Amino acid sequence: MSVILKAEGLTKTFRLSAKQQKLQNTKKKTITAADHISFEAHEGEIFGLLGPNGAGKTTVLRMLATLIKADSGDAIVDGSSIKTDPEGVRSKIGFLTSELKLEDFFTPNYLFDFFAKIHHLTPEVRDKRKKELFDKFGINKFAEVKVVNCSTGMKQRTSLVISVIHDPNIVIFDEPTNGLDVITAKVVTDFLMEQKALGKTVVLSTHIFSLVEKLCDRAGIIIDGKMIVCDSLANITAEKPLEDVFFDLYAEAKGGEEQ
Repeated sequence: MSVILKAEGLTKTFRLSAKQQKLQNTKKKTITAADHISFEAHEGEIFGLLGPNGAGKTTVLRMLATLIKADSGDAIVDGSSIKTDPEGVRSKIGFLTSELKLEDFFTPNYLFDFFAKIHHLTPEVRDKRKKELFDKFGINKFAEVKVVNCSTGMKQRTSLVISVIHDPNIVIFDEPTNGLDVITAKVVTDFLMEQKALGKTVVLSTHIFSLVEKLCDRAGIIIDGKMIVCDSLANITAEKPLEDVFFDLYAEAKGGEEQ
């Protein structure tokens, strides 16, 4: 399979406020959220970034989606550089994050039409895509309900269809099932498997071992902003439970810090 996304040396450092320094019990004025992260995602596969909360997964995905600029390093997304062609990158990806906030007083129907205009969809393509996605995710029954009155699952379904409204070949999802009920979570995971079956590429972040084992062909484990291992899931686990492998690597990484 051909490489469709290649990240090389992605690094991002943030300044810590005095309050953050106190909360983290540190005198350091900066924190490196992503430290020279490199990996590849192939066409027609699901690649997972696995790590605990605060490991740097979201920072990496936000750099790939061009929402924040990398301090150093680059990523080529289907031929477009996140540094020199961010607009090209954005046109080729769908990005879903829990940080996507939907305006309370708009409905899923209105929001879909609004984002269709942003992506320059013709009315014909918009209507066809809306029917397909609203039917698939069961949105028709609450299409005219204001976001403020929608459940968490309804909001996640709406966010998902908005993120893939332009039918991108690369889907980047940050913690796609986080906080969802089991029904909505299955709707999301089924969708990701469908994207793979269509030959599209999915990059997702999660801290859920079972999700990686169920969905991912390849994975990278991130701990404290560093990529500890990156390989096929079969090679990473070597027939051991992924959870056991992760905690062995975690203990090794943390033990190295203490030395």
